This record gives sequence, C-alpha cells and structure tokens, in this order.
Amino acid sequence: MLIEGPRRVGKSTIVEEFARNEYESYILVDFYTASPETKDLFDNLSDLNYIFLQLQLTYRVSIKARKSCIVFDEVQLCPKARQAIKALVKDGRYDYIETGSLISIRKNVKDILIPSEEKKLHMYPMDYEEFRWALGDEVTVPMLKELYNAKQPIGQAAYRKMLRDYRLYMLVGGMPQAVESYIENNDFSKVDDVKRDILTLYEDDFRKIDPTGKISMLFDAIPAMLMGNASRYQVSSVLSGSRAGDILEQISELKDSGTVLISYHANDPGAGMAQNKDLTRFKMFTADTGLFVTLAFKDRDFTENDIYARLLNGKLQANLGYLYENMIAQTLASNGHELYYYTFLNEKSRHNYEVDFLIAEKNKISAIEIKSSGYKTHPSIDAFTEKFSARINREILIYTKDYRREGQIEMLPVVMAQFI
Repeated sequence: MLIEGPRRVGKSTIVEEFARNEYESYILVDFYTASPETKDLFDNLSDLNYIFLQLQLTYRVSIKARKSCIVFDEVQLCPKARQAIKALVKDGRYDYIETGSLISIRKNVKDILIPSEEKKLHMYPMDYEEFRWALGDEVTVPMLKELYNAKQPIGQAAYRKMLRDYRLYMLVGGMPQAVESYIENNDFSKVDDVKRDILTLYEDDFRKIDPTGKISMLFDAIPAMLMGNASRYQVSSVLSGSRAGDILEQISELKDSGTVLISYHANDPGAGMAQNKDLTRFKMFTADTGLFVTLAFKDRDFTENDIYARLLNGKLQANLGYLYENMIAQTLASNGHELYYYTFLNEKSRHNYEVDFLIAEKNKISAIEIKSSGYKTHPSIDAFTEKFSARINREILIYTKDYRREGQIEMLPVVMAQFI
C-alpha cells in the first residue's frame, strides 16, 4: 500500500501508528535519514534474505514472516526501493507500506518500473469530523449526519454555534501541526506561524521540481485568481506571455504534489465528464483551506490578515466568499469526487452563468452552487437545469443558513456539505 499526499499531512505518523498496532513488529526505513548503504541494498534483489538480514541489523528489530511489516517512509527519495516492491511482494513474507510526497513527479519515477502490485491511497488534510475529534467532540458530526439523512433543519440556536465552529475549522485548517498548535496555544498567530512554515516547505519543493519558479508563481496566485472571480485560472496574468496550453506539464506536477486541487471545465456536462474535460480551462484551489487563509497574506504580517477576525465573527466581506468555494472543493475532493465546473451563455437572456461544481452521481450529475451568505437566489442552477434537466440527479445550493428545500433545490448549510 502506498500512502501519498502533500508534505506535513501526517502520512508517516498514521502509518507508524498502524504498524505498531496491527503487527507483532515492524521496521520503518525513513529514506530521508537512511544511510547510503541502506539505500544501496535495493540495487540488487538477487538475495532477499541478505536484504532482510541487513535491515534487521541496521534497525535492531526482529521481523517474522506474515506477522511483521516493513515501512518505506518518503519512498520517493529511493526510487529503487519502490521498484523493488514487485519482488518483495512476490516473496510473500512481509507486508509493505510506502509513504511519499511528490510521488509521481517525473524525476522520482525516471528509469524505474512502477510495480503493478502497488495500491494507492491519497491522504488529505483532516476533515471537519477529524478536526472535531481532535477537539474532543465526537457528538456533533454524527448528529448532523442524522439531520442530513432526515432532511431536517438544525435549528437556529444550535446552527449558529455549529457555523462558528465550522468557521474555526476553515481558519485553522486540517494540517495536523496547525491543529495541534491551536489546541496547545489557542492563539491564531502561532497557528499562522506553523502554516507559514508549511508553505515555505512547499516553496522549497516547488523550486526543486521547477527551478524556473513558474510552479511557485502559479501556487502563490491562487487567492488572487479566486478573488478575481474569473471563469478560469488566468495563466497569462501570472506568467506573462504564457497560456494554459503552454504549461500543462507544470500544472500536472503541481497537482501531483498534492498541494492543490484542480477543477476542470466540463465541456459536455454528463456522467462521462472525465472524457470531456478541458485541460486548458480550470480553477485551482489549495488542498487545505487553512493554508489558503495564510497564503492570501503570505507577504504581510499576521496582524494585517483580517480574514481571521472577519470570518470568525461572521462578517466576511463579499469578495472573500471564495474561502467557502475553496472549502467546498477540499470537502468534495476528500470525499472522493473529481472536481468539475461549467460555464455557459444563456441564449435567451444573453447572460453568462457558472455552476461552481459538478459531481457524477448515479449515472447523472449533481449541480452545486456556493453562496457565502444567506442569499437564496440561484440563477446559475436554474439556467443549468433548464438546459440539462434530463442529466441532473440533484440541485444543491450550499450557503450559510439552515437546511431547507425550495422545489427541487436542496439548500444545504455549509456544515452539511461534508455528507455529499
């Protein structure tokens, strides 16, 4: 099993905890600190007994057939060990778990054969339920799920508190170190420092992938692009003279880093959106909304970042509504949905419309519109339904008020978006 995901998302911690709980013994080979001799073991697979013996001597752990696990941590730093999985799995004595970031980046797979035996899981930042667990609350989300399944409103007083708690999650984010800092210090400035450190780490990785700096510039511009409310990421305004078609490789590598989420334009919205997506028309979000909050003010001091106070107090400016859009993108992606959106011109009104997200459900599609306030009009979904009624499974408006239905449209409080 390969666990992939962005740096600092908690892969190593969760894998070691699993190995400790589920096996009699385990060896953790951290390729970030492993010696050259340890890495060289995987150059020659002719004698697996020798490799296992050396690993046991090096890490002073005895491993037993079918009762032990070997963990390859940061396996992208030793591509030959990843390639060796084919022979190691065939040998059958032990289980193997790999963790890695930037796992599909070209230089990390160059000259190796990716083993077909490798099963992948992508690890995302902590979702809202996991965030509540960290705060000692195991009641709120199951209760919300019951109300969602019953299609019932939460109630004004309870909803106000739940929305305030959810806004807190948006600000802190789901990166484990940021959550830990909030729990220990109850201080947003310290949480912001942790997130800045993570963003610096990402920037260092981007420079290793792309010394030209294009990937870094594309990442840094995400808040400005969403704030501009354009129908797509405007590559030319970030990289002068470049078009989206010129940088498909950089976009792919940025996506593979796990730090961003890409929502592609669905040229023909329907169950087969993957075959009709436009690689040159996309929106880009950060994989963690808490990091987004810090990225938006990365070049300024924490005290100048008024998003914290405004969002927590429910006084978010209209042009900061993109925070909710990023949050819903993160939520849908962590639930396993591919992200698509759709723009179109209404022939009658000559008005341009945009459906924020389209997800495939039951051989049809569900259309989702995001409102960062309690605003109840939904012209985009209305026009989209008129155009594609036979293809639609659900019409969903996600907003900051309590649950209600209006005809076929389900008006979903943002705290319930996690159940889509």
